[in-house]
Amino acid sequence: MRIAQIAPLWESVPPKCYGGTERIVSYLTEELVRLGHDVTLFASGDSRTAARLDPVCPQALRLNSGIFHRDAPFILMLERVFRLSGEFDLIHSHLDLLGFPLWRRCKVPVISTLHGRLDLPNLIPVYHEFADMPLVSISNAQRRPLQWANWQATVHHGLPRDLYRFHPEPGKYLAFLGRIAPEKRPDHAIEIAKRVGLPLRIAAKVDPVDRNYFHTEIEPLLDHPLVEYVGELTDAEKDDFLGEAYALMAPFDWPEPFGLVFIESLACGTPVLAYRRGSIPELIDDGITGFVCEGPSKMAAAVEQVSLIDRHRCRQAFEDRFTVERMVQDYLAVYEDMVGQVGAFTVPDRSRFIQRPSVTVQGLS
Repeated sequence: MRIAQIAPLWESVPPKCYGGTERIVSYLTEELVRLGHDVTLFASGDSRTAARLDPVCPQALRLNSGIFHRDAPFILMLERVFRLSGEFDLIHSHLDLLGFPLWRRCKVPVISTLHGRLDLPNLIPVYHEFADMPLVSISNAQRRPLQWANWQATVHHGLPRDLYRFHPEPGKYLAFLGRIAPEKRPDHAIEIAKRVGLPLRIAAKVDPVDRNYFHTEIEPLLDHPLVEYVGELTDAEKDDFLGEAYALMAPFDWPEPFGLVFIESLACGTPVLAYRRGSIPELIDDGITGFVCEGPSKMAAAVEQVSLIDRHRCRQAFEDRFTVERMVQDYLAVYEDMVGQVGAFTVPDRSRFIQRPSVTVQGLS
């Protein structure tokens, strides 16, 4: 199959350090190539891939300095993909809603995986307008604000089986991995670690938009003997960071669409402690691969129960549910269905999507 993968441009594919969406695009692309598919990756020029790379800009936009227009490279990329669309059997976009006006008019099947949160009010009219667009969710929970949309499947993320080693012995510190941002609640992680008297190591990126929050709210909390801030990590560094932890703490206080860090932790055999938000109950088996908690007090109590979790079962859950092989087979099923739909890619009567009655998320596959 001739497949175009359309990546965001803020990070390279794969990213050098932090970058969830770009990491998944990389794993998906490389496995498709390994299976013999003809894949073209539209991404930044510093990306690394076995696919055909069509570089839209010389480097990841996050590395740009000085004044530049944020949208210009994306406009060029969308025009190039649309112009070359006849060379592909299917286009897979990872740009969320960006590109919908072109995708609607494209004669080639286009599927869009939505990687972000969907509960923002100003998104609703956009998705109503483009209610015919075929979409993939990364968790069933992610769909809740747009249950009437044209969902084709839910495809949980997957990682290469050998990316992280299994670490059978628990470490002596709690780990926090991801971004320093208000919705990730690193302050809760620090509070809980101090409450239970265990060291906390924080490996996290600080985006420009969150720098003030970091300096005013979090940096003062780092001056404590139990707390260590180590910055961003590479994949190789994450292996030891997660694998040698007692547990991963994820007191995320927002409707998490997926959370790649959860399955990275399970791959290392490390239990996960997380709030009951968004996708968390889909990914973590409460009492088996971690604990799904209702707040800081419950999470502090759960720390005392981590020794009851079998780290082998954490790794087995990863191998059973969250490998790249499983993810790619799920996507290939979507691709084959899309390519096989006769006449599915003309602009349909949108009213049949907008008027679709609401359904519950439970039972979605």
